[in-house]
Amino acid sequence: MVFDVKRLDVYRKVPKDLTQPTVTGAVISICCCSFMCLMLFSELYNFISPDIVSDLFVDNPGNLSGTINVHLKISLPRLKCEYVGLDIQDDQGRHEVGMVQNTEKAPIVDGKGCLFSADFHINKVPGNFHVSTHSAVRQPASGADFAHVLHELRFGEPLPPAAAAALRDASFGPLDGHRALEHPAASAHENLLKVVPTVFVDLSGREVVSYQYTYVSRVRQQLGRSPAIWFKYELNPITVRYHERRPPLYTFITSVCAIVGGTFTVAGIIDSVIFTASEAFKKFELGKLS
Repeated sequence: MVFDVKRLDVYRKVPKDLTQPTVTGAVISICCCSFMCLMLFSELYNFISPDIVSDLFVDNPGNLSGTINVHLKISLPRLKCEYVGLDIQDDQGRHEVGMVQNTEKAPIVDGKGCLFSADFHINKVPGNFHVSTHSAVRQPASGADFAHVLHELRFGEPLPPAAAAALRDASFGPLDGHRALEHPAASAHENLLKVVPTVFVDLSGREVVSYQYTYVSRVRQQLGRSPAIWFKYELNPITVRYHERRPPLYTFITSVCAIVGGTFTVAGIIDSVIFTASEAFKKFELGKLS
């Protein structure tokens, strides 16, 4: 006796001449396929777009030299470039006046102002850096006016563009675009910064060490002393780590199966209900409904 394997088929086929196409079924089929395509596209987009999750730990990441790279770009529309300099101090005894390495000055406002940018490093201890006229050969005759626009202040490495867009609500550059143009000429500008180490890890495992910061700004009159723009910083021992995470492939396959199966099931129920109601209504019109 030969066993018929076809008896195990749970998906029995119905001949086409025993099926009945309907306009309602066609509409439901089109809606069903459109809905499935939309859901599958959404699921695929969520699968290929990694999530960014965060956690906290106590650490002090960075290179072995124990320094942090800083990028500063600032406009001073009422102070000529010949007077502008950068000074750095910290609790390790560092004291640099008029740092010139990796600095650029460009005249603005018909030479009456200066666009100043600098790339430098600071030690991982409390300290400050400030834009001042302390290193100038001579001081401005009418006094230094430190009205300014801060274009960019960044600690650490820049984030990849995709990560920066995803983390736009984080505090990687809260002072960017800060304007201080309406204060008296003899005003000293102080920015008190709390710097938070931040590590971003992408899907490949590559780490980017950057720093977020919060700030409090204040302006005070500097009588008898030369004003400046101060950035006084302290480091937080808590490190924030962001890392990209993509769901495993089996979750995507499970979601696809659930979408396809669920959509066909619900569409079949709807079509069956509408078809049954339509047939009952036709019988009622013909008076054959018992």
